[in-house]
Amino acid sequence: QVQLVESGGGLVQAGGSLRLSCAVSGRTVSSSAMAWFRQGPGKEREFVTAVSRSGLSTYSADSVKGRFTISRDNAKNTVYLQMNNLKPEDTAVYYCAARVGPYSENRDQYDYWGQGTQVTVSS
Repeated sequence: QVQLVESGGGLVQAGGSLRLSCAVSGRTVSSSAMAWFRQGPGKEREFVTAVSRSGLSTYSADSVKGRFTISRDNAKNTVYLQMNNLKPEDTAVYYCAARVGPYSENRDQYDYWGQGTQVTVSS
């Protein structure tokens, strides 16, 4: 049974930073494309960033480039999302996802999901 558990969300002021964690069990992160998605109030779930199965490539939405960084620790079987210079429009529930196949920006192609963690950025 594959489980993804996110943590690290919270309330932060604009310009601040947060680091989200996604602890994975039942599947190794090194054999999966791992991604972060987010869903803001009244919005659809959208792609944020991903790391390839090899770990050699990362991909990010234009809205977070230069501010958010995805990384993974194979030994801890955990994926991280470092978020810097946060903006009020980053407010959302953030979800970790894993895909057996290659990286994708399409949420429908991910096989496993966490329960989400709330990030709120105040102005």
